[in-house]
Amino acid sequence: MQGNPNTNNRSTAALPSGQRAKQTGEDIWKSRTDKINAELFTLTYGSLVAQLVKDYEDYIEVNAQLDKMGYNMGCRLIEDFIAKSGMTKCGSFVETADVISKIGFKMYLGITPTITNVSPDGKEFSLVFEENPLAEFVELPDEAVRELWYSNVLCGVLRGALEMVLLQVECQFVSDVLRGDESTEMKVKLVKVLDEEVPAADE
Repeated sequence: MQGNPNTNNRSTAALPSGQRAKQTGEDIWKSRTDKINAELFTLTYGSLVAQLVKDYEDYIEVNAQLDKMGYNMGCRLIEDFIAKSGMTKCGSFVETADVISKIGFKMYLGITPTITNVSPDGKEFSLVFEENPLAEFVELPDEAVRELWYSNVLCGVLRGALEMVLLQVECQFVSDVLRGDESTEMKVKLVKVLDEEVPAADE
């Protein structure tokens, strides 16, 4: 998402980009998107993670599988996101962070992670989750605390969606309250801007 953001809401056109993104996310969440039943979604996701743990018996591999699933979801979700949000392109990776936080997460999960730790070159930032619907009612077993990134599907979703708009990124959780950390933080780093070609979905 490179270039200037564009929305269909004229009333927000004069706002700074961050406020405009937030208003757009709020509008879509209230009026255009079928709201997710957070509890049902949480229980469904929890069952998925539990099944992967049973199948692979290796938390590192479960992390990889969650990321791969999320990547394939993101590759398909981006078209729905663009259609519902009216977004075109962002002028910088920092603006992309605003769109992700204030429109993307608000649209699909009803939350707005805080953007922090933006690098001086604007190619890296963190998202801090004060709330995470995926992790509600969840307590990790002791053996999973050190290795499992429970919400790793979200990293895959961002990676897949951004590749479809020609941004190759590295995305990973660096802390998680489920692992006893003080906060849940995801780090996103721009690797490169891709050429005009559609990436193949992970097998």
